[in-house]
Amino acid sequence: MILVDEFTASDGEAFAEGFRRLQLGTTIGTRTWGGEIWLSGDNRLSDGGIARAPMFGVYGAEGEWLIEGHGFEPDIVVDNLPHSTFNGNDAQLNAAIEHLQKLIADDPRDVPPAPAYPDKSFNNNE
Repeated sequence: MILVDEFTASDGEAFAEGFRRLQLGTTIGTRTWGGEIWLSGDNRLSDGGIARAPMFGVYGAEGEWLIEGHGFEPDIVVDNLPHSTFNGNDAQLNAAIEHLQKLIADDPRDVPPAPAYPDKSFNNNE
C-alpha cells in the first residue's frame, strides 16, 4: 500500500501509477499534483546557468498520456483536513492502518519463529 496526496508530484506520481499497474496493492489519499512531464537540465546557457523546460512525458500501453494536467487518482480517497491535521491527526495514515488491519484479519499469517543467532565469535571452528 502507498499513500499519495496533492503534494505528490513527478516521480512520486510515476511510482504510484506503476504500483497500480503492477497490482502491488492499494493506494490511499487524494489526487496528486498532476505534473508528469519532466524537466530537463540539458539546456546550458553561455553564463553557466540552466534553462529548464518540460521535455519528457509519460504515456501508457493504451497510447494515452498519463497523469499530466490531472494527477493520479488513489483507490481510496481520504483527505487530511487542515484543522484535524493541525491537531495532530492523520486521516490518510489512519485509513492505511485500518486497511492493513482488515487485510490481516481477512488473511492472517503465522509469523515464523526467528532462527538462533549465528555464532560470529572468533572461537568457533566453523
